[in-house]
Amino acid sequence: MNTPLASPHPSRLARAVAALAYLSPAWFALVMGWSGLAQAWLRAVDVFGDTALSLGLVAALFALLIFVVLCLACIVRLSAQPDAVAADLRHPVRHAFMATLPISILLLASLGIQLFWGTSPTLDTALRFVWCVGSVLEIAATAWVVGRWLSPSGGGLQLATFTPVFFIPVVGNVLAPLGGVRIGLESWATAQFGVGLLLWPVLLTLLFVRVAQAGPLPARMAPTWFITLVPPSICGLSLLQLDVPLGLVWLMWGIACFFFLLVGTQLTAIREQAFGLGHWGLSFPMAAFTTFTLRMSQAPNGGWLHLPAIVLLAVTSLLILGLTLNTWHGLRHGRLLVPET
Repeated sequence: MNTPLASPHPSRLARAVAALAYLSPAWFALVMGWSGLAQAWLRAVDVFGDTALSLGLVAALFALLIFVVLCLACIVRLSAQPDAVAADLRHPVRHAFMATLPISILLLASLGIQLFWGTSPTLDTALRFVWCVGSVLEIAATAWVVGRWLSPSGGGLQLATFTPVFFIPVVGNVLAPLGGVRIGLESWATAQFGVGLLLWPVLLTLLFVRVAQAGPLPARMAPTWFITLVPPSICGLSLLQLDVPLGLVWLMWGIACFFFLLVGTQLTAIREQAFGLGHWGLSFPMAAFTTFTLRMSQAPNGGWLHLPAIVLLAVTSLLILGLTLNTWHGLRHGRLLVPET
């Protein structure tokens, strides 16, 4: 009896597992983008009523679905492609994306708290637990990233490779009051917020020093400039949770607005780039600034922001939908889970 020969072509499953070698932690930017969009629509409930609530809930559920799929894929990757995971940890830029996992957990927990807190003691306990897990992991990720910069064996902080991506660990810390205050952990959330508030101006200074010494960022990194929108936007939203004087919050909105105008100068460079995962760097920053602007439009003397906030909500929604469609298209045609060029 003849033994059938093995097929010279790998199976679809084998190709999928092999492609996971290129599933960097940056893919959690999809969760962050959709979570941010959910927050924006939930903030617009006062304007659009139940329609905004429904859209916010759909966006939150879609973010949760992406998160679950990515977590399962990462578990398979860790088992099948351990060398790829180790390479991400050693990479001078990609290592900062490790913080996107705990940030995603914090964002999803904050959404759950905003939508369901107080509906059930069991659910409240679960939400508090998930928030605490995200909070602790985010502090750990921040300490690991900053410790890596300080350690010669970890490669140190290489100014030539410094980009706004390094703001990502900071973002997670300033997010803490958004969910932590409501669940009764205001002291811890405020302390964690302080970590982000300390590191943000330090990293911002380093970024401009890097630009002054090494010149503009490479064109393919242009989308990362949008990350500079996040710290002032989230800081402003968090300060509102901490009941600080409104003048300080308007100060943060002014800083965020300046960075919004600044990153607009990069749009031409971004449009010239072929679509890639890096374009998701626009999603959460735009959603954060939109949410902040919607909130300030409801503040005393903030009515003049009502129309700009609605325009921002429309633009951000179309942007994230477009990024999602392009991502699906890129995955179907094998253009995303590929080696970096």
